[in-house]
Amino acid sequence: MLDSEESNPLPQGELSLQFPASISDTNSYGDIFGGWLVKHMDTAAAVHAGRLAHGRIATVSISQVEFLSPVLVGTLLSFYTRTVETGKSSMKIAVEVWAQCPDGTEFRKITEGLLVLVAINDEGHIRPLPTVYQRLGR
Repeated sequence: MLDSEESNPLPQGELSLQFPASISDTNSYGDIFGGWLVKHMDTAAAVHAGRLAHGRIATVSISQVEFLSPVLVGTLLSFYTRTVETGKSSMKIAVEVWAQCPDGTEFRKITEGLLVLVAINDEGHIRPLPTVYQRLGR
C-alpha cells in the first residue's frame, strides 16, 4: 500500500476527478472493470502532472495498483492525487480512488496506484519541468 497509515480513513492528496460509475462501464456481473478504473487513474494523474509541467505530459509507468473493493453502478468515484517525487522531467504521482455508495452510507478507498509521468514538448520529446518543481520530492 502506498499509504502506510491504514488507520487513516481519509483520502490523501487533492481531488482531481469525480463522477459516478455508469452501467456502460461494467462487466457481465455488474461490477466496474478494473481497467476502466486504471484508465481514469491515468487521467487524474495527467491532470495533476499537467499542472506541474505547465503543459503536455506522457505516462511512463503505472505500478502498485491494488484493488480493495468492487465498484457498483451509481457509485460516486473521487480520484485524489499527490506528488510523491519530482525529477528533472519526471513526476511520481500517487492516485487514490475513493467511493461514495449510491445511498450515501459509506465512503471507502477502492484502489490506489503510483504513476510516473514526464513532461514532453510539442514534438513528443522529453523536456525539463519548470525549475520550481524540479527535485521537490513532494
